[in-house]
Amino acid sequence: MPAPNLLLVEDDPALSELLEYRFQNEGYDVRSTSDGDEALVLAAEEVPDLIILDWMIEGTSGIEVCRRLRRDKETAHVPIIMLTAREAEDDRVRGLETGADDYLTKPFSPRELLARVAAVMRRIRPALAGETVEVGDIILDPVAHKVQRAGQSLQLGPTEYRLLKFFMESPGRVFSRGQLLDGVWGTGSDIELRTVDVHIRRLRKAIGIDGAEDPIRTVRSAGYALEAI
Repeated sequence: MPAPNLLLVEDDPALSELLEYRFQNEGYDVRSTSDGDEALVLAAEEVPDLIILDWMIEGTSGIEVCRRLRRDKETAHVPIIMLTAREAEDDRVRGLETGADDYLTKPFSPRELLARVAAVMRRIRPALAGETVEVGDIILDPVAHKVQRAGQSLQLGPTEYRLLKFFMESPGRVFSRGQLLDGVWGTGSDIELRTVDVHIRRLRKAIGIDGAEDPIRTVRSAGYALEAI
């Protein structure tokens, strides 16, 4: 299996060098920059498996870099862990609402960051490698484009398949309708937000089997999440 591709965006030279060294020793292929604009270019040139993103960086701010990555169909579901010296709750909430998957406040232990990244990679690596992805009793084969639930083969339309795959790459995470629209249909799509609800209903019907709970959770005023049942 190829080494995970990690993009490190950090403007503190000493910390950047330390983290790059630690992650390379753990088998990661690391690209690094201190500049937000360059980070966007690097992510576009080669989509990383995971991004470590400092809030306060040169050029475009980390929060804006996160926002743009989430708007781009190619990087919409790349996990992002934000690093910041900001401790206020409002700042943490803002970072997560912008699309960050996790948040670490400086100063932090490099060991803790390594552990958090490893946990994310264990979750997403099967999908990146083209291997089957399993969430609860649902198994998706991205190579054969087949889906099973509790051993039963399921018939999904192309959009419902993409929607399910998107959910399964980030189990338990709540996605807003806008995030689902960007991640599944793309930022250039003219699909209306309410269309997402229609496809969610179709997906629920397609993956529903007798005697099993609905794995798709509706979060009021927030969006939807796929839970392991």
